[in-house]
Amino acid sequence: MPHCDLILPCRDEGPALVALLPRVPEVFHVIVVDNGSTDDTADVARRLGADVVTESVPGYGSAVHAGVLAATHPYVAFMDGDGSFDPDELLSLLADVESGAADLAVGRRRPVSRRVWPWHARAGNAVIVAWLRRRIDLDAHDIAPMRVCRREALLDLDVQDRRFGYPVELLQKATLAGWRFREHDVTYHPRAEGTRSKVSGSVKGTARTARDFWKVLA
Repeated sequence: MPHCDLILPCRDEGPALVALLPRVPEVFHVIVVDNGSTDDTADVARRLGADVVTESVPGYGSAVHAGVLAATHPYVAFMDGDGSFDPDELLSLLADVESGAADLAVGRRRPVSRRVWPWHARAGNAVIVAWLRRRIDLDAHDIAPMRVCRREALLDLDVQDRRFGYPVELLQKATLAGWRFREHDVTYHPRAEGTRSKVSGSVKGTARTARDFWKVLA
């Protein structure tokens, strides 16, 4: 039986969900948060057995928070719904948190090729993480694109950002709260055909995301 909710914030990820959802391990109960899709994201998710939550306020943080509120299990996992990650790699992260070895288990992207992670997105991520590691001694090397933690503990952190700054605020607050981190290498694939990244798909998208990051850090 599932004992962890897997929250997938999605906007126009229908083509990716077709291949992704059947690969999710049975220990996860999938919640797809439809954040303004104009394609068949919600229909595909329901057809493949996921619960669908509609969040009308745009923004990654808005979608994630809606998923957390809808979750019913003691543990919550997060992953992009674009097909760029292997859902089975969440199992080792979940094991860390369930065993008490970590309060927050996170993934560190290892791209299968240089084309998967454009230079502008990679550089922006590196600058933010370096700042956090130097300023607050963050015990991670990526901004947690995959992560697992306890649901109630996450709600207690009271992460406020509702845009792309959400994961940065989460890492910052978790570090300052004394959470123990475990980091695992995770495979980073090209996103599914027929979908487009809102962050790394363009220099403009990366710049907008970096702006949200720095607002949180400020």
